Amino acid sequence: MRKKDVLWREILFQARQNKKITFTQKELAKSFGFSLSTVFNALKVPREASIITVSGRNFRLESYEKLLYLWASHRVMRKDIFFQEYVEQDAKKIESLMPPFVEFGLYSAFSSLHQPSPADYDHVYVYMEDARAPEVLTRLPLIEKGKMAPNLFFIKKDPWWTRYGKLLPEQLFVDIWNAPEWYAKDFLKVLAQQLFL
Repeated sequence: MRKKDVLWREILFQARQNKKITFTQKELAKSFGFSLSTVFNALKVPREASIITVSGRNFRLESYEKLLYLWASHRVMRKDIFFQEYVEQDAKKIESLMPPFVEFGLYSAFSSLHQPSPADYDHVYVYMEDARAPEVLTRLPLIEKGKMAPNLFFIKKDPWWTRYGKLLPEQLFVDIWNAPEWYAKDFLKVLAQQLFL
């Protein structure tokens, strides 16, 4: 993920989890080991859209919802997908073949948290460190590459994932927003209702 994605996710997490809406650029830069100019640049678009307001040394998040939609529209998930292939199994079977160290994303993550799912799904997205992909592939019956459209996708975990210990609902929302499957909209509708209560 890009550094601005990481910073936007942190602001959203703090706003939802800790009700914190006032930040300083210095504290964010120090927390992530980013330069002040990186933080300044990450805040440029939200500032211009009046999603955040700046006063003195602080800035304030004015709209959680608007920042989430901004992140969703700027997220480029496909750049984080480092493997995709077709597996000749249905989604539930593919999920059952995954080792414990992977983190389910998108529809699989949603269905593990919410029952029932708003739609059936046939694509499985998982997050992991790219170095561990060979361990996962040994478990899977892959067919010849390129013969069918992919239904399994590996997304690279970013280095700051461990700060949260789990997939955040904001991450889930923006990734489903970026997914091409026709049923993504059904999942987004339910997630939006929960996040914007």
